[in-house]
Amino acid sequence: MTKVDNDKLLRDFFSKNKQEIADNGFSRRVMHHLPDRSRRLARIWSAFIMAVVTVLFVWLGGLEATWGTIRDVFIGMLNHGTTSLDPKSIIIATVVLIFMATRKVASMA
Repeated sequence: MTKVDNDKLLRDFFSKNKQEIADNGFSRRVMHHLPDRSRRLARIWSAFIMAVVTVLFVWLGGLEATWGTIRDVFIGMLNHGTTSLDPKSIIIATVVLIFMATRKVASMA
């Protein structure tokens, strides 16, 4: 027998012997116990932690440190003769680095 014949035989068998089973509230109980509530709590907790981290980052001078580092890198590039870089590549590199940093921060939450 081929696979097609087996599939047809199985479909025929199950269509002829189909039985309805009384639910008796089983589906409602299963849906009630699904982890939707805990997922919602985890999202609220993650949002709270991200807000606290953001406040601490700003309060402890993270913005100034980040801006200072970017400024020092740019000044270092200019001092070392890499002025031949076009602004588009610098912008693209900055956007990629920011994207990677936000992905890393989000994965830690």
